[in-house]
Amino acid sequence: MEKDPALQRMIIDHFLRRIELTATEQAHFVSILKVRKLLPRQYLVQQGDVCQYESYVCKGFLRSFYVDEKGNDHTLHFAMEDWWISDSTSFHLQVPATRNIVALEASVLLQIEKNDLEQLYKDIPAFERFWRILEQKGGIAQDQRILNAISMTGAERYEALVTKYPTLEQRMPQRHIASYLGITPVFLSQIRKQLSRPGLSGDIK
Repeated sequence: MEKDPALQRMIIDHFLRRIELTATEQAHFVSILKVRKLLPRQYLVQQGDVCQYESYVCKGFLRSFYVDEKGNDHTLHFAMEDWWISDSTSFHLQVPATRNIVALEASVLLQIEKNDLEQLYKDIPAFERFWRILEQKGGIAQDQRILNAISMTGAERYEALVTKYPTLEQRMPQRHIASYLGITPVFLSQIRKQLSRPGLSGDIK
């Protein structure tokens, strides 16, 4: 990758919080990364293409979404600084992507190709442990999201989301937040109005 000490330090710190790496292993890892810069509304992955990279967000905000046969847009995930994003099924199986990933803000990513990642697992086994940890956390988060959808009201899901991610409403349009929560934008607007009125947060289900 092009020499950018700040980007290198950011991703190395990200790994060192989870695994141990020697200086030589760190240097080898950053040497195989590629820098990708996206403008707002520029796509990282498009539905039907094969996802070639795992992408680490150094700066910016991205949204993952699916467009159904009727043209409806369904927000699946989002990613901000210090997060990873890809179409995992497309990346691992090298099949057409079922989702789109687009930048909502000017973004800077560090990317690793599938072949390089597979070789990295062989050369430095600690990286395989890192990605296992990452996938476990992702699975746990997805399970919690499903449970929340079953057990919580729309208002409760919204409150939990913005409490966990306080800057989300400044970075992702309300219609996409509504889609992520599985509710309509009109219903989300009603929830937000109710929550802004003291003592009425429990009125909307």
